[in-house]
Amino acid sequence: MRVLFTGGSGKAGRHVVAYLADKGHQVLNFDRVALGHPGVHDLIGDITDAGQVYSAMRTHASYDEMESPGGAQLFDAVVHFAAVPRHLMMPDTETYRVNVLGTYNVLEAALKMGIAKVIIASSETTYGVCFSDGEVDPKVLPLEEDYDIDPMDSYGMSKKVNEVTARSFQRRFGADVYALRIGNVVEPHEYATLFPPLAHDPGLRRRITFSYIDARDLGQIVDLCLAKDGLGFQIFNAVNDENAVPQPNSELLPRFFPNVPLSRPLGEREGLLSNRKIRDVLGFREKHPWQESLR
Repeated sequence: MRVLFTGGSGKAGRHVVAYLADKGHQVLNFDRVALGHPGVHDLIGDITDAGQVYSAMRTHASYDEMESPGGAQLFDAVVHFAAVPRHLMMPDTETYRVNVLGTYNVLEAALKMGIAKVIIASSETTYGVCFSDGEVDPKVLPLEEDYDIDPMDSYGMSKKVNEVTARSFQRRFGADVYALRIGNVVEPHEYATLFPPLAHDPGLRRRITFSYIDARDLGQIVDLCLAKDGLGFQIFNAVNDENAVPQPNSELLPRFFPNVPLSRPLGEREGLLSNRKIRDVLGFREKHPWQESLR
């Protein structure tokens, strides 16, 4: 597939772009800085500028494409990761402006131009635990896609708004629009420093309900979304199978979430941020569990 990927130079994006390119997709990276990945052309631009976004939607994905007559063709799909990537990186107003306006521009341009599929990066912060003030309990566990999301911070708020915008555009145009509630992204080189301390202090990951997503497994999830047609508007938690700590749920739940009810029985190591939907609907099978990545 020909894929326009926004934000492919970022922490998550660069691994997903590499995965898609390795799978044979023709990827054009639209970002403010170049990625420099072999076989992936970089188009420098700004998602908050609607004119630039519209222009990017119909451009050559490589110099080789210029050899064919007829001009640049529409992309088969758009994957939208570009954003202010976390809370407290920019002032709240700028985080909200960039993330909401940028996503609106991408959705409007892609769907008005007739692109059949858009995948957007939402966030596990929409569940309202990660960046809330104080120690906050979720209303129920595990966290699944039908949860009544209620973020407190501007970053999580922007992602919630983007899901609403995506649903509205899908209803109007009928294309496939999938939103990925991406967990805390872990790159391969980070396991050795991030994970050993969790054996002694699992509370370090309470705010993200002990979840994580391996950056390479995130690539698989996006590839599965590209392959799965006809789902309309969908939200998927994009996380690995198990909690990112060695302690079982029989220890974690009474220690960290003693007052939170369970909506269903949980396996001893099953992720409290559930990925059951991507396994059942998309066929996701994790390749990089944290235990193996530490070996």
